[in-house]
Amino acid sequence: MHKVVITDFIDVQDPLEPERAALDGVADVVALEARDDAELFGRVEDADALITFHYAVITRRLIERLDRCRLIARAGVGYDNVDLVAARERGIPVVNVPDYGTEEVANSAIAMTLSLVRGTHYYCSRMRAGLGDWSYTESTPLRRLRGRVFGVVGLGRIGMAAALRARALGFDVVFYDPYRQDGFDKTLGVRRVDTLEALLARSFVLSIHCDLNDSSRGLIGRDALARMPRDSFVVNTARAGVLDMDAVIEALASGHLAGAGIDVLETEPPVPDDLVVAAWRDPDHPAHHRLILNPHAAFYSVEGLEEMRTKAAAACRAAILGEPLRNVVN
Repeated sequence: MHKVVITDFIDVQDPLEPERAALDGVADVVALEARDDAELFGRVEDADALITFHYAVITRRLIERLDRCRLIARAGVGYDNVDLVAARERGIPVVNVPDYGTEEVANSAIAMTLSLVRGTHYYCSRMRAGLGDWSYTESTPLRRLRGRVFGVVGLGRIGMAAALRARALGFDVVFYDPYRQDGFDKTLGVRRVDTLEALLARSFVLSIHCDLNDSSRGLIGRDALARMPRDSFVVNTARAGVLDMDAVIEALASGHLAGAGIDVLETEPPVPDDLVVAAWRDPDHPAHHRLILNPHAAFYSVEGLEEMRTKAAAACRAAILGEPLRNVVN
């Protein structure tokens, strides 16, 4: 019997029903619940396939020790935690699951957007703390959404889904994506700009949906946020490294940004002295009432998680049986 190893995220006590159902009769499934590659050495070398989530990093050093591996399946969309070049050099395909959470992440981006721009989060946070008057005036002025620019960075599957939802709410949807072919603006009924600077200058809400790679790391930093209109909002349900969170906290504290909705942090779970989390927890910090933090949960629904796990395991089955692979990213 072949062996498929789940490196991380899945609890070792999990019954592994989606994976075992997809790999029935083909491979045994083992879960390790690792947090970094050091915990994987000596435990994965004989695996015929790996399923990895977002906690473990599949490094060159680890890949070079894989003697039998036919596939690395990234159970999720982003794959910056896998050394694609090293895997390619070893002849190991890497696949992702690009579609499992499209609806969930887009809905989460819109949920954060509405909670911020309609003052819902701010009212709730302030009233719960016993601050200010019990009155709509605690969050003024709130602007009507219709016609205001919802800026999308990265018009992939999730970016398109968020754009359509924002358009249905009356936003003027504008996107920046230098890799997207012409015509998507006409198909979706949105507008395109050719530079990030042009998008930033227009955006009432900036919603980030691009991959994390060498060109996007740190893409939205202090200078970028400074280009946005005063009293604008930023929402990140993509990858943490795209957005400089220290710069976000500074922009919230100065009043340049009116709010931020963040689903992902650079270190998860965050370290105890994380400055972003400290500001979020401190009722006296000027960013406190204007910051929404989620624990990397935008992807989650019962159905979405099961779909992600099933599709990752199905890719392993195909690789072991020598069948064609889909969504190869290296």
